[in-house]
Amino acid sequence: MTEIIDEQLASNFYFDKSFNSQAVKLLPGEYYVTDKDLLLVTVLGSCVAACIRDSYSGIGGMNHFMLPEGNNDPGSPLNASARYGTYAMEILINQLLKIGARRSNLEAKVFGGGNVLDGLTVANVGQRNADFVLKFLQTEKIRVVAQDLVDIFPRKVYFFPKINKVMVKKLRNLHNTTISQREKDYRQRLYKADAGGDIELFS
Repeated sequence: MTEIIDEQLASNFYFDKSFNSQAVKLLPGEYYVTDKDLLLVTVLGSCVAACIRDSYSGIGGMNHFMLPEGNNDPGSPLNASARYGTYAMEILINQLLKIGARRSNLEAKVFGGGNVLDGLTVANVGQRNADFVLKFLQTEKIRVVAQDLVDIFPRKVYFFPKINKVMVKKLRNLHNTTISQREKDYRQRLYKADAGGDIELFS
């Protein structure tokens, strides 16, 4: 059985009154690319978001992903769990190129990887996510121009690709369990997919 990773185009559109802008909210396992003046928003716990844009045209996009836990050596770039992150990054980059971005102009800002999920401290999921995204971008020769990774707090990320602006808010006083539950549900989906068989990567 071949399992295709469930990486979806974000579809939660709204008008952000704080920034007087049309916006898209990304949930775990989603991505979005645009050549419009649009705000991309996500909330991260142990997941990571890569904000990638063409520095010349302003075409940009964001993803939101987590590596599932695996039994393989996490230090190996080819272990099974890394394929999920690879897919999340490749689909974002491919979609950017498809709508007109040039690979040579791409630059990235990366966020997340917080140690926020109960019971995941041993697996160090946030750190693994952070290490993965930096290694992937280095391998692909995409320059990282800003990063805010690891720590213990969730983050809310606002990305304005057209004007090359990112705002990050540390959610230090967040008392609800919405982020943790959302990421646990996402992690469970990844675990089931990982147990189902091989993963098919496609362009």
